[in-house]
Amino acid sequence: MNSVESIYYVISWLCHRQCPHCYEERFRPYHGNELTTVVSESRNSFAQIIDHFPESMRYRVPEDAGEDGAVPEKTGRIILSGGEVLVPQVRESVLYPVIERIVAKYREAGGVNVVVQTTGDLVTARIVDELLERGVWMISVSGLDDFHEGMTEARRNELVARLTDMFEKAGMKRSGLRATERKWHEEEGPVFSFFGATPDAWIGKIWPRGRASDHGLSRATLADNFCNAWSGGLNFLNLGLAGSEVSIEPNGNVYPCCMKTRVPLGNLVEEPLMDILRSLIGHPVFEAITTGHPERMGLQHGWGVEQFYERSRTTTPLGKPYQNLCIGCDRFHEEILAPALAELRRERLASRTTDLATA
Repeated sequence: MNSVESIYYVISWLCHRQCPHCYEERFRPYHGNELTTVVSESRNSFAQIIDHFPESMRYRVPEDAGEDGAVPEKTGRIILSGGEVLVPQVRESVLYPVIERIVAKYREAGGVNVVVQTTGDLVTARIVDELLERGVWMISVSGLDDFHEGMTEARRNELVARLTDMFEKAGMKRSGLRATERKWHEEEGPVFSFFGATPDAWIGKIWPRGRASDHGLSRATLADNFCNAWSGGLNFLNLGLAGSEVSIEPNGNVYPCCMKTRVPLGNLVEEPLMDILRSLIGHPVFEAITTGHPERMGLQHGWGVEQFYERSRTTTPLGKPYQNLCIGCDRFHEEILAPALAELRRERLASRTTDLATA
């Protein structure tokens, strides 16, 4: 119980695009003092964040147990994303030192698979070589959909062909798995992959977040349970086992899903990830999230399932009715859960202070 399978670490808000479907309005171009502030936040926080990652990124897949009942260990992954991590201001001062620190941290602890996620259009042969030299296991190109600016079908096909040729010349091979599959441990790196917010993908209906929400682009309904799927909260508390994944912001805030709950679980600049997650085990709210049933998170607080469904209704900025479990989750965190999370944080930090004083 001292590890997770996957960490989705957003290392910077800086992006060279401002896509209408983006789940986070902070992903955009920055200029002047704002640019300095955004890059400085990432640069000043990453060392403490990584130091508070688990001591090991090894995990087990119970379904892979042998005839003797032994469950073999697998190598977990850390996905480095933005924004766009390959913009020059981030690539040299944040991304490369982040990769180096992560690889060094786990070199003697069973290793880790480092994934760099990029929109793809800033990739060059030199950058590919620099990533591979630092030990990157996968380059994942995520911008292949109609929402990304200028990404027509012809442009997508051209980009995929150009990048495929570039990756293969660098000695990489294309991943044989869909991005939605949690079996990346079965592939030897270095590998590359392509995906986007297409109808066949797990994000195809678009999360009701950020600019996507502002523009009324989400096609999800109450039946679309993002929590019970890849990048959702499903299994995030299955510590040391397959499916356990958390999302980290540039300032160290921790969330059980990429969509992000209204209130963070804790902050990795302040305390270790595993301390935060272990404090949530057995808590009814977070057990509901980790089992993929967000509609049950309020049962101990007077929010029945039907009430949760009702609180999942809203009206979009375009004036249209909308209903999705993410909306109910937001309201529950805002109205009920924030004080409980603050108390859990106080208890952890007090315990940590005591432990450090007696060490």
